[in-house]
Amino acid sequence: MTLLFACSEKKLENNLHLTGNIKGLKKGTLYVQRVNNNKLIALDTIAIDGNSNFETNIELKSPEMLYLFLDRGVSNSLDNNLLFFAEPGNVNIDTNLENYIADAKVTGSKNQDLYYEFKKVDNRFQEEELGLIEKKFNAIKSNNEKEIATITAKQESNIKRKYLYATNFIINNKDYEVAPYLALSEIYDINMKYLDTIQKSLSPKVTQSLYGKKLTKYIASVKKQQ
Repeated sequence: MTLLFACSEKKLENNLHLTGNIKGLKKGTLYVQRVNNNKLIALDTIAIDGNSNFETNIELKSPEMLYLFLDRGVSNSLDNNLLFFAEPGNVNIDTNLENYIADAKVTGSKNQDLYYEFKKVDNRFQEEELGLIEKKFNAIKSNNEKEIATITAKQESNIKRKYLYATNFIINNKDYEVAPYLALSEIYDINMKYLDTIQKSLSPKVTQSLYGKKLTKYIASVKKQQ
């Protein structure tokens, strides 16, 4: 009996209880997916028929980014694959059919909270870059070499600030699995000394997580090629 209890407790610890609501969805299919070998693999399928609420349980070995793919049945909209940071415990996703990704609110995941915090600032760097690209395009059209040089310098400064922000954010949140995830997805091409610093700063628990192991493996492969 003791052994069965212990196994049951372990299962609960690794269980993701996913709930949510997609306002306006009357009929469709949801697929909870993970990336495996650069392909999206379905972990669960949820049929929606009249009730826009959904619920499922998924076994997780480690916190990870999953996708909630919505098959609308009548539309091939690109706005149909919602990224969220899953972790053991209760995670809820509320959104609507009209703005499935843009209006989505994920709660119950600390890693997701940190991901939201990171992206809020990171999006500013992206917006600045888009503005600079437009200005540079116009400068090239008018053959204004001085302006091109000025904009190029601003672009380089923007990238440096973006990477510095990301590095500091990751190190400041070294106790969460979002840290190695961001290192791999946002600044994988940064100078190796910074990736080394990030990897060594991770807590033992995060180092042994899915993305912690991936980061260690990635760093080793890059060093081998150098």
